[in-house]
Amino acid sequence: MAVGRSDGLILPVPPAPFALIIGAAMRRASPDEMEQAIRQMGLMPERIDRGDPTRGIPTFRLRFGALRWIAGPADASALDEVDPEQPLISLLAASLPHDWRDGGHCWTFVPEDLRVPGATTKPSVEGRDYFKAMLLLVDLFDASHFFWSPARLWSDAPQFRASVAEMLTSGMPPVLHMVAFRRQDGDEGEAVVTRGLAWFAGQELEARIPAGWTVAKMVRRLARLALDMMLHGRFSGSRELQGLAPGERIRLAAAGEGRRVVRVEFGPES
Repeated sequence: MAVGRSDGLILPVPPAPFALIIGAAMRRASPDEMEQAIRQMGLMPERIDRGDPTRGIPTFRLRFGALRWIAGPADASALDEVDPEQPLISLLAASLPHDWRDGGHCWTFVPEDLRVPGATTKPSVEGRDYFKAMLLLVDLFDASHFFWSPARLWSDAPQFRASVAEMLTSGMPPVLHMVAFRRQDGDEGEAVVTRGLAWFAGQELEARIPAGWTVAKMVRRLARLALDMMLHGRFSGSRELQGLAPGERIRLAAAGEGRRVVRVEFGPES
């Protein structure tokens, strides 16, 4: 069900900040042990003059292929930004431990070369390397939770890892870990909107919930559309597509400033 032009099987991910909740293995490690473990993963760590002086935890510059990013314990401002108690933060089958803010449990990884979100839809070695590096970091830190900042979304790190590993084999992006689906109230009733899809396709989806539909039913259908846009790029104009159920139709129309929103309407065949 392509809604745009296909440029290839795997869309590169423009570098974005992300965070990990680390497991006990790395929390117990000394700075030298951390550096050695990172080096053994092939991430070429370089200590830089930042970090947590109270605990002696250094900040590292990591390298993987052409990628460069700064890694270290999250500071107070970063912890506030990813706090799951904030109403704008979403969680996917994840519940953070009560002490997640304490003792350097949360590390952030901020690319040094940020690009414009949704800037390209061509597959690239750099895009695949970015996902591969995420897998290495989940394994290295024995991470329990993963945060993806474009979607402001926490998810279970082992589930995220499995989805990314599948993507590197099949070419199907882990849409539920990269895009948040949020219910919101509007003038025309309840709706479900995406957050984070614009990072890949330059657009977000917005759909009013039909009478009698559940949010889960909506997410299942919108996730299919979001996956298509992640693979094939942004949508332009208007179109009507066959839905998942017999006789169901999906109407799409790009709207808003710069056509940054794709409005979706579900209904019977017209």
